Amino acid sequence: MEEPKSCKIRCKPALDRGRSVGQVPPAPARTADRLRRVTPPFRHRLRVRFGECDPQGVVFYVHYLSYWDVAITELWRDTVGAHSEMVGAGADLMVAEAQIRYRASARFDDEIDVLVTITRLGRTSMTTAMSIERFPDGELLVEGELRHVFVHPKRLEKLEIPPDVRAALERYTIEAAA
Repeated sequence: MEEPKSCKIRCKPALDRGRSVGQVPPAPARTADRLRRVTPPFRHRLRVRFGECDPQGVVFYVHYLSYWDVAITELWRDTVGAHSEMVGAGADLMVAEAQIRYRASARFDDEIDVLVTITRLGRTSMTTAMSIERFPDGELLVEGELRHVFVHPKRLEKLEIPPDVRAALERYTIEAAA
């Protein structure tokens, strides 16, 4: 397998990342004890469109995965920059696994916050804890996890996460204590 070329993406500096729309309350003590570092998750606010609702008047379940995809794209734009730059540098990522739990329904015209926290940056993959909350009351609607694998854009072979991409993503990463 060909060695990945260095990813020369101009990652945005930490001070230029002002897309968060709010802070998350501190984690409960037992969770905080298991974490070495806690950072607020990345938040992206959306409004539910009429076409995303089913005849029952609630968001059709598959759209929650689309909302997660939008939030991952915005997280990427906020930390690393344009996706096309990473692809041009020889790396891409694709979903390898998705887990989702539905807790409550969103309805047409609801505002929702999509929260993304990176829970693991492996050698070739990234795992993210995902959730969707209704705004402004914070009711949990959906929660779950995505695992992305970094790949060569043309051959779709796994690649190591480029060091500059890893460094840029660390702002939204929590690491479990050993």
